[in-house]
Amino acid sequence: MEALNYLTDHGESGVIRLVVAHSQAIYCAGVGKVIALENDIRVVAQADSLEQLRIALERHPADVVLLESELVARSTNIFVELLRIASDVKFIVQSMTADEEQTVELFRHGIRGIISRSISPDLLVRCVRRIASGEPWIDNQALNWVIEAYRKEGVALLNPHTQVHLSPKEKAIITGITRGMRNKEIAYEMGTSEQVIKNYLRKIYDKLGVEDRVELALFSLQDKTILKGAQKVYATKKLLSS
Repeated sequence: MEALNYLTDHGESGVIRLVVAHSQAIYCAGVGKVIALENDIRVVAQADSLEQLRIALERHPADVVLLESELVARSTNIFVELLRIASDVKFIVQSMTADEEQTVELFRHGIRGIISRSISPDLLVRCVRRIASGEPWIDNQALNWVIEAYRKEGVALLNPHTQVHLSPKEKAIITGITRGMRNKEIAYEMGTSEQVIKNYLRKIYDKLGVEDRVELALFSLQDKTILKGAQKVYATKKLLSS
């Protein structure tokens, strides 16, 4: 299905511009009929795949996207890419069943609301309006799941037995990475070889669950506790050379 434009005047003041992304045309048609009765909401485009959704967001300025959960079942990371295309758009996910793991992941990735396919027309309209205004749409069960997930994370971070242990040498190398130094430069400062630094980095990546030095630097800046006691790389030169 080709992404379709239903609103010719995108500058219509006070109108919420809605994109509907769903694999079933009958669902899109049903939403279109519901929204057609409202003066303050317009369906500006529809799509039946993620690729069509990308195209729709590139071509049609939108405020809210109503998205079928099946389209993002394989990877919730798609929201990062979609927000690069339309940074101000807000997402509502339509889900067939309530699923704790998926619910938590969706809210982690920035979606604003989750609705069931059986939602009433009145509630659907209220949801779109609330999401467009910047408020979340979440029921009590989903809210409890999200709160519990963050509670567990907080407990894990405070528990010394679950914290990642980094040696002084590893912390020193991380400090060099956050300073933008290359492996060769870190090795020179530490009085060791570039290969030794590479070996340490592989272990650090595994411990922290990061893929590369960019992710490592970002992780370190967000969690400054891992750099405690290693504020300056050159201060540990003797450690690495010993």
